[in-house]
Amino acid sequence: MQTTFSIAQLEDPDVAAANDILRKCVHCGFCTATCPTYVTLGDELDSPRGRIYQIKDMLEGDKPASSSLVKHIDRCLSCLSCMTTCPSGVHYMHLVDIARAKIHETYNRPFQDKWLRRILSFVLPRPRVFRLALIGAWLGKPLLKGLPGPIGAMFRMAPASIPKPSPWDVPQVIPAEGPRKGRVAMLTGCAQQVLQPQINEATIRLLTRHGIEVVVAQGAGCCGALVHHMGDTDTSHQQAAANIKAWAREMDGDGLDAIVINASGCGTTVKDYGFMFRTDPVMQEDAARVSTLTKDITEYLTTLTLMPPTRDTDLTVAYHSACSMQHGQKITALPKDLLTQAGFKVVSPAEGHLCCGSAGTYNLLQPEMADTLKARKVRNIEKTKPDLVAAGNIGCIQQIASGTDIPITHTVELLDWVTGGPMPLALDGKLPA
Repeated sequence: MQTTFSIAQLEDPDVAAANDILRKCVHCGFCTATCPTYVTLGDELDSPRGRIYQIKDMLEGDKPASSSLVKHIDRCLSCLSCMTTCPSGVHYMHLVDIARAKIHETYNRPFQDKWLRRILSFVLPRPRVFRLALIGAWLGKPLLKGLPGPIGAMFRMAPASIPKPSPWDVPQVIPAEGPRKGRVAMLTGCAQQVLQPQINEATIRLLTRHGIEVVVAQGAGCCGALVHHMGDTDTSHQQAAANIKAWAREMDGDGLDAIVINASGCGTTVKDYGFMFRTDPVMQEDAARVSTLTKDITEYLTTLTLMPPTRDTDLTVAYHSACSMQHGQKITALPKDLLTQAGFKVVSPAEGHLCCGSAGTYNLLQPEMADTLKARKVRNIEKTKPDLVAAGNIGCIQQIASGTDIPITHTVELLDWVTGGPMPLALDGKLPA
């Protein structure tokens, strides 16, 4: 794609990055076949190619975001399926992030939309505040869940119960069982430790059982993905910088073999810290080190020799590959291989490349499209007639669970269970006799 940025414009690092990305696009349209919004709506402006043209027009003209552009960029899930499909290597993730930052800077959103985003940006990254908000949502759910739009969606997504905080989600060092074979830092996340703290607990049990010391670093918190995808790069960089500093202290202290992340949405963002801080002379080196050291939990587990299962299971597991896992991190076979080695029969539902509609805060901000994609995802999962569903991202787990009675659990919970841990909570009383 030909671009016409001026020399002065290209002095802006984001514009320069966008220019490089835009020039790789050859208008082929392969991306339209795998874009969830285009497949659903059939609107060229809701395809990656259409969004690229709109972003190019905004950036080249150095003009504020228009309401039309905002509508189509807001509908983008950032599922990154287009990046898997693209034969030219167009880095759509960075391009749409640059566009969202421009929107955040130049577009005056309607009052309700603006304040909803501010509330989500404040509440979700703070576990204590999020827990209180969920209690309030739970109380108001019977009356307000029927409201249309994002407000009703927020109340409908409120869980039926709220787990107690886990004692393992606070800064500490959890020693390995037996001789120490490795040392990792684990991101406990923000929403996950409130909604399903058992995922972190299963991760820690599994790692320590295999001789790995686990560090929950002082000062680490939200990865920054939630606000980053809403265009608030100042806040997302502050959150990311806190993590980088926390993990750098551990790397420079007793050392780390890896930074382990069990929420693939977070993992995709942390692996991108090197790019996010590429122009920061203070943070860039440590950011790059963090990105290089970060591994999804399934990636790290494949570097270990896992003990054989302590219990037999003939359960059929439908594996849902989160978009951030398969498209963002290019991890496709590893989780299924681990589950198969653990004794499960793994099946892959049709249209596995299409998003479930969760996408961070997307199911709250764009509930109609999110519900449409959820229904499509659930239909494909149910056709495989599985005993349970496994996934590697908390957002997908919550989204799919709200649309089916089939139990869904995190991959690491299953691996922990068959090597000596407790049965995952989602499976209690729901497995075939």
